[in-house]
Amino acid sequence: MSDAETTTRFFSVAQRLKDVPPYLFQRIDDLKAAARERGQTIISLGIGDPDLPTPQELVDELYEQAKINANQKYPKYKGLDEFREAVADFYQRRFGIDLNPEDEVLALIGSKEGIANLALAVLDPEDIVVVPDPSYPVYPMNAVFAGCGKYTVPLKEENGFLIDFGAIPDDVCRKAKLVWMNYPNNPTSAVAPIEFFEEAVAWAKKWGVILAHDNPYSEVYQDGPPPSLLSVEGAKDVGIEFNTLSKTFNMTGWRVGMAVGNREIVQALGRVKSNIDSGVFTPIQRVAIKALRMPLETLDPLRKTYRARRKVAEKVLEEAGYAVYHGKGTFYLWARTPKGMKSFEFVGKLIEKTGIIVGPGSGWGASGEGYFRICLTLPEEELGEAVGKIVEAFPVR
Repeated sequence: MSDAETTTRFFSVAQRLKDVPPYLFQRIDDLKAAARERGQTIISLGIGDPDLPTPQELVDELYEQAKINANQKYPKYKGLDEFREAVADFYQRRFGIDLNPEDEVLALIGSKEGIANLALAVLDPEDIVVVPDPSYPVYPMNAVFAGCGKYTVPLKEENGFLIDFGAIPDDVCRKAKLVWMNYPNNPTSAVAPIEFFEEAVAWAKKWGVILAHDNPYSEVYQDGPPPSLLSVEGAKDVGIEFNTLSKTFNMTGWRVGMAVGNREIVQALGRVKSNIDSGVFTPIQRVAIKALRMPLETLDPLRKTYRARRKVAEKVLEEAGYAVYHGKGTFYLWARTPKGMKSFEFVGKLIEKTGIIVGPGSGWGASGEGYFRICLTLPEEELGEAVGKIVEAFPVR
């Protein structure tokens, strides 16, 4: 018997992994690699990674903080006191929300890990997690890793891509433990009004459900600043919100974020994390403190840049006859595929013809079929040229 056969006989992966599909952005990376092997020049509008640099003053701060010996030790599990205070101060200045830094704020190694670990903190096998569709792929994985049930709520364009809580059957509501929300929304770019969050809080209190709001695009918007879930009176009774510095300060690779809200939920998440990871590198927390304490108007140029890029991309697509959803948040553009093409079919053929990568709508869920997502992560002129190549390769008129 060969070594390979022996290994196969005594080893197998966990059963739950059989329910985990390849991660969407890994699939996009695979398409990108195949195109490069064909000798194509790649233009990536597929992954939400800002092309804008982290502000230089924050980069300089990391260099200074990393030189301090005390900062090179294990960090505090729940985050530096000063970091949690800076988060609370930011939420007060931005949203008018009072948070207790001691037990209503938790440091995260980027919001993604907090979202994933929440499943271990609050979900049991008999529970149901309610997931919007389309949505960030990590939300439905909560059910897989917790071994619990999942109920999918379609997000419809005619409803502004908002969750219709009235459409969730009563028998699901009775068993539901957690519902995921995300506004400004990835991938659709929809923004939710305060009335939506008021409805969500009332629904959650009626059925005894935890509201988990993922809010990484809170500062990337076109018109007025969108609200937080916690802006609603009584939301902290049922809600936890995730945020991050990734998109706000162009710090995707730095991996620093926060969970805020209901103290019991936040502390439960902290108990999971203290047994899994050792916290956020202290120099990065120090940089985050500096970023969070910047004046809010510091972010105006960021929003101006994305507004200008959105106008360019929308104009090129609409003049070519594409159906574009005019979202008011994030740095994504959500549009219908041409001529009824399936999402992955369109993405694959687009790469073959042009080397341009966009996100397939169905990669975020079945309700995303027939859509594609463009990341506004190129300068205006380059973005306009890239979108121009898309409509040239696939005319709809």
